[in-house]
Amino acid sequence: MAVDELQAIIQRCQILEESDFRGEDFNLFQVAGQKCLEDGYAAQLLEVIQNEKNKVIIKNMGWNLISPLVRCILAYKQEDDKRDDKREHCLKILDQLVQLCNPKELFLGLLEQIEQTSGEKVCPTVMLLLQPLQTVLLKLQNKKAYSVGLSLAMIMNQLTPLPVPYTKQQIQEDKLGLCQCCNAVVDFAKPFVNEVVKNMEKSSEYNDMELKEELLKFCMKSLKYPLLTAQLEQLEGIEEQPFRHFATEIIDILQDIRELMPLVFLHHKGKRSYWENQEFEDIERKNSADSLACLSYLMFVQHFGINCFPMVFSLFLIVFCLFASFFSHPQDLFENCLLRMEDNSLLHQYLEFRDFINVPQDLVKVMTLCPIEHLRKKSLNMLQLFIDKFDAEGKYTLFRCLLKTSNHAGVEGYIIQKIKDQIHLSLTKAHDNVWFTRHHLISLLDLVLFLPEGAETDLLQNSDRIMASLNLLRYLVIKDCESDNQTGVWTTLAKIEKNFLKPLHVGLNMSKAHYEAEIKNKRENRREANNSNTVYSLTVSEEKMPAMTTEMQLQVLHSALFTFDLIESVLARVEELIEVKSWKTGIKA
Repeated sequence: MAVDELQAIIQRCQILEESDFRGEDFNLFQVAGQKCLEDGYAAQLLEVIQNEKNKVIIKNMGWNLISPLVRCILAYKQEDDKRDDKREHCLKILDQLVQLCNPKELFLGLLEQIEQTSGEKVCPTVMLLLQPLQTVLLKLQNKKAYSVGLSLAMIMNQLTPLPVPYTKQQIQEDKLGLCQCCNAVVDFAKPFVNEVVKNMEKSSEYNDMELKEELLKFCMKSLKYPLLTAQLEQLEGIEEQPFRHFATEIIDILQDIRELMPLVFLHHKGKRSYWENQEFEDIERKNSADSLACLSYLMFVQHFGINCFPMVFSLFLIVFCLFASFFSHPQDLFENCLLRMEDNSLLHQYLEFRDFINVPQDLVKVMTLCPIEHLRKKSLNMLQLFIDKFDAEGKYTLFRCLLKTSNHAGVEGYIIQKIKDQIHLSLTKAHDNVWFTRHHLISLLDLVLFLPEGAETDLLQNSDRIMASLNLLRYLVIKDCESDNQTGVWTTLAKIEKNFLKPLHVGLNMSKAHYEAEIKNKRENRREANNSNTVYSLTVSEEKMPAMTTEMQLQVLHSALFTFDLIESVLARVEELIEVKSWKTGIKA
């Protein structure tokens, strides 16, 4: 019988001194104790542990029972109510072990159980062991900060692979227990937060930074997971949204340990790396950026901890510090910051910082590559907001940058339209805006009024850009008289004709001839194609698109011809305006 075996081992060890315990004794005790638990003799095992005569034995050997004890408790939890008594006995055994065992050995035993768990058992195991682990850590005298940090890191590493509930139903069900577990981990950390706060209150020159740094690491990890992807809106029907509560607790910890404000302004601050391996350093930098982005979002969009934020900082400083975060978290953070700023209030000098110039380029990537429609539209709106916030020289610099880097005809067409709007403001305002008139504008027009590959440019692919360029040129010819020449367009007309208008004429003739020949060929072969049931297919990114019939191909070809006709009509109108205005002033075009 398992209990008899255990009693025999106990009796033999009772007569030994603590220093005389051997490895064999530990193994026999563990096997016998495990068998007692598995055979349902938890009550008898509890009596052995509670016996004062066995105190020394349990102190040295008891931690070996942690593994089978945890397995039994979790197994009993899944059984019917008849097993509740046995589970209660197991919980009392765990409590006794926490009180009696060597803290260092018990700490390692508890941590080992958390490390070995996985999948659906992660949260139940962590929830079970948090309170015992906290008690043991509070007993430790040496390396407490290191042990606290190791515990928090281990717990977060085990939780991180779990999916974060997002919908109302998922949060309410909390199938894996993540919502409950995250908030329990915060409660686990609170005594150590209080210890740091107490020490800082004792002395303004608090030098024991180790525990504080471990708590800071925990908060940074929590910001990346689960808060970076968690649902943080208040959901109807849920009185206390668990992730909102968790976010509040994390912000409170950062505020208590006096790290909230330093983190908000950390983006532009140099930080010493502890990694010699460049790959590890890059991973740390990425994780830090994600965490800081989430923190900024929590404060400036969700307003967690905003009451702690001093109102003495300029909005420009805040925006500058947050720019690195805008694409590590939902675009709401960026939009929120921009809406708080006045138009034309950002100086062009800010564009000397890499983060400022990276933002519009990243917006363009979202606009052109993101498969989600509402994000593409939102990025377009934010690009306009971003441009509006800069002074004239800043807008000019952004336009030049985007024209050179976007590599997308639709984006370039949009930028050209915005250039036209700025020229219009310059021509209608009482004061002269030098950045969108005369020689500065001429330099910008060199990037607009030309064909990238001359007459061989793909006019269909670049139709958005070409139409925007023609409309801009038409506007300049109409609004700017040759005698005034505020925009400088009349002095560069010969260059525009050489680089843009004449190649466009040639390209249109070539393209129209090619597409008309294709249409003729399709019509002649239509009967043969129908008889053979031949269809064309298109594969995009290894995904086969629906087959194209001859009729569908003809529709595409006619659509292309219509685009060429539209470009040609606008081109003819522009050349007509140039000729008329030149004739009126007595100057040949």
